[in-house]
Amino acid sequence: MNPLHPAEAARPDQSRTKAPDEPNVVIVSGLSGSGKSVVLKIFEDLDYYCVDNLPVELLPQLVRSMLQDDALPAKLAVGIDVRSRHSDLSQLSHWREVALSELHIKGQLLFFEADDATLLRRFADTRRKHPLSSHKLSLSDAIALERRLVQPLREEADAVIDTSALNVHQLRRKLIADYAQDCTPTLSLLFESFAYKRGVPADADFVFDARVLPNPHWLPELRPFTGRDPPVREYLEAQRDVVEYVRQVRGFLDTWLPRLRGETRNYVTIAFGCTGGKHRSVYLAETLARHARAHGWEDVSTYHRELE
Repeated sequence: MNPLHPAEAARPDQSRTKAPDEPNVVIVSGLSGSGKSVVLKIFEDLDYYCVDNLPVELLPQLVRSMLQDDALPAKLAVGIDVRSRHSDLSQLSHWREVALSELHIKGQLLFFEADDATLLRRFADTRRKHPLSSHKLSLSDAIALERRLVQPLREEADAVIDTSALNVHQLRRKLIADYAQDCTPTLSLLFESFAYKRGVPADADFVFDARVLPNPHWLPELRPFTGRDPPVREYLEAQRDVVEYVRQVRGFLDTWLPRLRGETRNYVTIAFGCTGGKHRSVYLAETLARHARAHGWEDVSTYHRELE
């Protein structure tokens, strides 16, 4: 999926940060393709204990378990959506009351959505199946059906967030502002990989072409792997051109990224492209992200467009 395009609240956002030592439960729901998985990853970075695709009826047991287990953080984020096929989503209101009210915990329900054109593009970009595709529906019909099925959740939500125009950095900033107000804003770095045959990411600030480097795709034993796997990493790191390429890019970023800290911007996207977006570009994105973290950049993430 293309880095998500942000979410603007469709109604006043009532979800505010609770006292740090109070148990806090956030239910993440919404449409497939709206960025819920990204949202849960962000909550995980904010020290929430995250559970995805939870059947509605298991919510009370999960909350009780969190309260009884001192090893778990006092913050919980739960993904509940149309994938809970054996649950009646309209009953979430009842289960929230049982799990939250009776346990004296105030929780928030966040609903994420996007317009049809954005959802269609994201599914086309990722080539992922829609959860309702098994119903022999077209993608457009599956999206329409899902909107109807999750309407009870949307109506009950404390905040409805439209991600059609948000990128992943802006979405992250919004959640940090609402749920981690004690975090000091920093310059976020996103290292992204992509395939040139499907176009350069529109939001990339720096683009590096890796097609000049040796391609593991042509080695049958490496073809099934990606740039995150040890066999591909070891092969590329043994290539003199790759070592020199990494050295020069690393020097460029070390020189110029710090100068962007003082500008009025919150994030920078550094994109690496190769032919298929599976080996060289993925390896470079992961390698430079590790380098950035090792040199003091705190808000660093990776995104592999052709793999995700």
